[in-house]
Amino acid sequence: MSIEKYAIIESTLREGEQFVNAFFSREEKIQIATLLDAFGVEYLELTSPLASPNSLADCEAIARLNLNARILTHTRCSIEDAQVAVGTGVDGVDVVIGTSSYLREFSHGKDIDQIIDVAAEVITYLLGQGVETRFSTEDSLRSDFEDIVRVYKAVDALGVHRVGIADTVGIGTPRQIYQLVQTLRGEIKADIEFHGHNDSGCAIANAYAALEAGATHIDTSILGIGERNGITPLGGLVARLYATDPGLVAKYQLPLIRNLDACIAHLVGVDIPFNNYITGFSSFTHKAGIHAKAVLNNPSTYEILDPEDFGLTRYIHVAHRLTGWNAIKDRAQQLNLQLNDGQIKRLTNDIKAAADSGRLTLDDVDTLLYEAASN
Repeated sequence: MSIEKYAIIESTLREGEQFVNAFFSREEKIQIATLLDAFGVEYLELTSPLASPNSLADCEAIARLNLNARILTHTRCSIEDAQVAVGTGVDGVDVVIGTSSYLREFSHGKDIDQIIDVAAEVITYLLGQGVETRFSTEDSLRSDFEDIVRVYKAVDALGVHRVGIADTVGIGTPRQIYQLVQTLRGEIKADIEFHGHNDSGCAIANAYAALEAGATHIDTSILGIGERNGITPLGGLVARLYATDPGLVAKYQLPLIRNLDACIAHLVGVDIPFNNYITGFSSFTHKAGIHAKAVLNNPSTYEILDPEDFGLTRYIHVAHRLTGWNAIKDRAQQLNLQLNDGQIKRLTNDIKAAADSGRLTLDDVDTLLYEAASN
């Protein structure tokens, strides 16, 4: 199935707050929410107002910002929680309850029939309040499939706007996620949301598979921060969709990904990984001579993402033994130096030899180029 319409539920202010280093103040939450809204995400999901007095006040404050994104909060499947959530003024409430045998036994103690009963009470109340309502089964991948389909069909019959599949422990594979979403798509009318953790490194692939199978909403967080190894990173999902078709992410302000990643990295005290999707420092760096030649002729030979679309530039690394003469020629042209091909090729050999003897810097290469141009 081709991916057509979808929406991002950006959960940095809910799932992301569960990251070990995340201690966002209200001002920081407003900063993050405003930047995500400028980027263009369709939804912002906030920590449950039941979590703490400040969480309640934060939820109310962000709900009053009049952002373009719809504001959601996340609560337990409890009528008391639902009433508090509605009182904050949010646009929607995401209710969740565990359905795996682990969570039924060690968390809330309810069987499937009891889950359906309490879900019906909460969903009926929320729909009566006119808020967008999602019902999610926590730990969906370790739940009995027949059980969760029975639960989803029951809430779908009530008119819930969206059901959520949650790979809470990151155990799912793309094939499993595809089959689960595809089967569920044939059973219910409601929209389908996917929330995937990254414990086994499949969060982006699983989110993409969910979209291919008919999911309509994907949960993300900036840099993927969240409980344990986090969830599908916003930049990673965007990169995957862009690589399929840039038109799939044309609705977003792509250059703001750099600001979002930098903002969160600063607030939670981590470095952006060198190989991070889009914003890693080496993401658009080319080093090998054969790569550099092809990229200089046509960037798409070794780039599936156009850095210019993200407000970034590519870099041809030349100060090393793997460099090629086409890369050195390009650097000379950047410096407005007039050198013929014979000079460039001799300089390339000199640079390779120098690199074999010790580490070079770009300044070292530029010095050699300037000296050659002045002779």
